[in-house]
Amino acid sequence: MAVIKKKCWPEFFEKFVSGERTLELRLADFNLESGDTIVMEEYDPEKKQYTGRQASFLCRKVERSAQNPLQFYNVEDVKKHGFWIVELENQTK
Repeated sequence: MAVIKKKCWPEFFEKFVSGERTLELRLADFNLESGDTIVMEEYDPEKKQYTGRQASFLCRKVERSAQNPLQFYNVEDVKKHGFWIVELENQTK
């Protein structure tokens, strides 16, 4: 099982850590399988730096889709890679 580190903005990081959010949409430009661990590293986009906070999540279910909103990614990357839709379980308590 792989461990994958990913940048996470503060408002989403808080929702993951609290358990309010368990699904994640990511550009599918990396390998990912059920059973892998994603380490979310909190990143402040205004300061353009990591905060030092991180949390680990088990990828319980992974599905690939290319039919999702384009809010965070450019169209060319989405056409090339599609998205990951990941259900996460908090492993950091």
